[in-house]
Amino acid sequence: MASLKVLEQLARKHGTPLFVVDHDELRKNYATFKKYLPRVQAYFAVKANPDPAIVKTLYKAGASFDVASMPEFRIVYEFIKSMRPKERQDWIWDKIIYANPIKANETLKELDQYKALVTYDNSEEIKKIKQYAPHSGLCLRLRVSNTGAMVELSSKFGAKAGEAVDLILEADKAGLVVEGLSFHVGSQTTNFDNFVQAINVAAEVYKEAKDRGYTKMNLLDIGGGFPAPYDPTVKPFRELAKKINTELDRLFPKNIQILAEPGRFMVATAGTAVSKIIGKAVRDGKLCYYIDDGVYHTFSGIIFDHCHYHPKAFKKGPTEICTVFGPTCDALDVVSLAESLPSKLQRGDLLYSENIGAYGNASSTWFNGFPPAKVVHINQ
Repeated sequence: MASLKVLEQLARKHGTPLFVVDHDELRKNYATFKKYLPRVQAYFAVKANPDPAIVKTLYKAGASFDVASMPEFRIVYEFIKSMRPKERQDWIWDKIIYANPIKANETLKELDQYKALVTYDNSEEIKKIKQYAPHSGLCLRLRVSNTGAMVELSSKFGAKAGEAVDLILEADKAGLVVEGLSFHVGSQTTNFDNFVQAINVAAEVYKEAKDRGYTKMNLLDIGGGFPAPYDPTVKPFRELAKKINTELDRLFPKNIQILAEPGRFMVATAGTAVSKIIGKAVRDGKLCYYIDDGVYHTFSGIIFDHCHYHPKAFKKGPTEICTVFGPTCDALDVVSLAESLPSKLQRGDLLYSENIGAYGNASSTWFNGFPPAKVVHINQ
């Protein structure tokens, strides 16, 4: 995170609300991921923060990209196309995976021209891909345990292990090529055993597929879920990486390409929100601060992502437990019901919230007519 002095200077220059992205932090997070998972190619999950400047920095650091919609695909495609000879498209296999298992017909039609790698998890999707994107490579998404994840995904996506090879053979019979397997252990997974169990499930499916005559798979996508250090209870990334490396080396030969889809891990600590106090009141004996950012904007992760972001004051002083409200007229717009803040803050004073780079401003709206925070990039 940038220093408080820099954040305050940026707020005075650009106004508030402000969303500050530190590109040194992005590069550091990518380097950490590669240091502890050297065998794994990181496909940044663009949905975590689709800002083109973030895509550019991570691309230059060495990242590939996980996209889940055509707008996300175009953000990556247009940037990388500008960096490489326009007549070449073979780089898509190295740089983009379309990791949304359910795709509209129109999406598949557009994807087909790129011969992209796409995920699937059911028979209906095989029929759609065969009809609308037959040149795609396929990656079967498995259903795995999401126990302990902040955001559970297994009820929405993933084929059961018992039906996995049948779906691989069904795709093969349709003339499609299944390149490998994928899974997702759930967002912000602090239960590291989820990864261990999922890698073992994938290894069993690989073995069954080979035993039943399918030998074309050569990749494993271990998905996302790598936790951001929101608080001290989150164990160090190196501990998770050690478990993952042990299982990958034990169960998958070196010729199997390993992918991952880190999103939150890459961008959470790179974003800081700066807001201004626009009102102050005492309600039922409790001090309430009103700020010019809220859950319809940078703090949307409170609603959509089950996150808690803690506003902090630039000024010091005796504190008390306060409520922090966003600027809209909706009672849902509550940033925190119990935040320890100085009691003598005034209108115009600034607050900041750390580790808010993932999903927050990516889900900002114009609800009630209030615009999203202005985005400022530093250390690009």
